[in-house]
Amino acid sequence: MSDLRGMFVDTSICTGCKACQVACKQWNEMAPGVPLPMEDEAAVREHRAFTGNSYDNTGHLSATNWRHVKFIEQIGPDQTTADRSDPRWLMMSDSCKHCVQAGCLEVCPTGALYRTQFGSVDIHQDVCIGCRYCVGACPFGVIAFNQRTGRVNKCILCQDRLEVGMGTACAKACPTSSLTFGTVSDLQAMANDRVKALHARGQTDAYIYGWDLGNTGTITAGPNKGSAVKDVEVVGGLNVFYLLLDKPEVYGLPAHAALPQRNFVPSAGVALITAAVLGVTGLAAFRRNRMDENAAATVEGGA
Repeated sequence: MSDLRGMFVDTSICTGCKACQVACKQWNEMAPGVPLPMEDEAAVREHRAFTGNSYDNTGHLSATNWRHVKFIEQIGPDQTTADRSDPRWLMMSDSCKHCVQAGCLEVCPTGALYRTQFGSVDIHQDVCIGCRYCVGACPFGVIAFNQRTGRVNKCILCQDRLEVGMGTACAKACPTSSLTFGTVSDLQAMANDRVKALHARGQTDAYIYGWDLGNTGTITAGPNKGSAVKDVEVVGGLNVFYLLLDKPEVYGLPAHAALPQRNFVPSAGVALITAAVLGVTGLAAFRRNRMDENAAATVEGGA
């Protein structure tokens, strides 16, 4: 565990500046690929390049956006009414989680996706055949197919920087330390201390998504006010994990992330049992038909 590298994303101090997004694109020299709204220069000039979703004009992670800052506006306890009390604005810098149990690794038929010496998940671009099995296997919707190259892309935790002793570009650019790079064990201790500090000052909605460090709390604002929350470990743990202030679904994260290939064995068992039942039923029906035929032949012979 001490050799693994990752990031702790503290959403309580994210300002939505998008410095991390810019740093990621600059360091990785990302080509536009298939134009997204803000990557289409003509759309920008014609004022039709905006999603209308707060300040989020990226929309989602993609082959050319390996990091995405989410904006969640909670205006009032019930957004279907005119009540505008207790407003708050949640923000989160999202990327690949570099899961301990990475579904993408398990389904890749060529070994293009591999585990690095730092515990992150990288991609051998020259080995990727563009089959997109990994796209469907990721429970977080992180991996995207690049139409320009015919391969897949995602955050690789700045593998080239890590190999020379540097941290990730996004964490380096973050002005509030909402993104912190380090060893996973150190980051877990930091995250646990941060949750306890927030709880001590009354912000009991803070909890950890990605590892179960034993924290519990209650949401203090927004539509889910009063709901209980607690640390949650998903897919064996996340090397890039989060401090959240509301339910995971609010941030577009699955509350109980699961790998689709985990259904293979149960599904195969059900299929085998079904085949056995059908086989026995068919055999019984065949045997009964033969018995009926023999009985009819005996009656005819006696007559």
